[in-house]
Amino acid sequence: MKQSDYTYSSLPNDVALKIASSLEVPDLSSLGCCSRVWRDLCGSDCLWKSLVRERWPLLNEAALQDPNFKGWRGFYKKQHKEVAGRAASVVKFVEQCSLSESLEVSNYLKAIECLRSMQFGFKDVQMVLFKPKLNVLLNLVGLHYCLNCLQEPASHVTEALQSSKISDRQVCVKWWKFGRRFYGFRMRDESHSRCISLQDLATAKEEEVLGVLERGAIHEVLQVQLSVADSTSNLWSNQSPQ
Repeated sequence: MKQSDYTYSSLPNDVALKIASSLEVPDLSSLGCCSRVWRDLCGSDCLWKSLVRERWPLLNEAALQDPNFKGWRGFYKKQHKEVAGRAASVVKFVEQCSLSESLEVSNYLKAIECLRSMQFGFKDVQMVLFKPKLNVLLNLVGLHYCLNCLQEPASHVTEALQSSKISDRQVCVKWWKFGRRFYGFRMRDESHSRCISLQDLATAKEEEVLGVLERGAIHEVLQVQLSVADSTSNLWSNQSPQ
């Protein structure tokens, strides 16, 4: 059989659907441009419903009760545009809060909470925040969100970091703790700092750092700041309170 004769009609419908279901969205859209038959198959609701559920696992049912609902492919495109717009606001917020090359943990946690309220999925984070051109602090926000909010396995997150070529990027985390009590006297406040790669954070090689990032400035921790590891500016302008 000539290659030109090998068309969609040569394949059983279930095999063609299986092929289409294994593709990422850009490839699925490209396949749909090959012919009218492939366009109809690649626009099947069963394919796009699965893609919606995969990309937005936290999406509640109320969001699907749109009177203008015109199929799952149309819903995916509409949701993608909305997510891209909302993501831009998070990126802008973090960039504005880190103009001095460091980010207070309260703003860091606020950015993560914004992603949660927007019901970001793992694919959203990969497409929007796991970019090497972005500030590594935005990469870190996405990493923390995937591990803590989405409960993604560390192996999946690590693979995503590696495929995005950001796994070796490093951040610095510095925090101050109340000085310990010694015979009724409180000693000087303690300063701690760590420089660590995103991959090491994903694999929990620095559990103490992860704990500080999750809790923020509470209890014995006075202040927490995050910065780009290779920054040459004066990162820690705020000194430990005495």
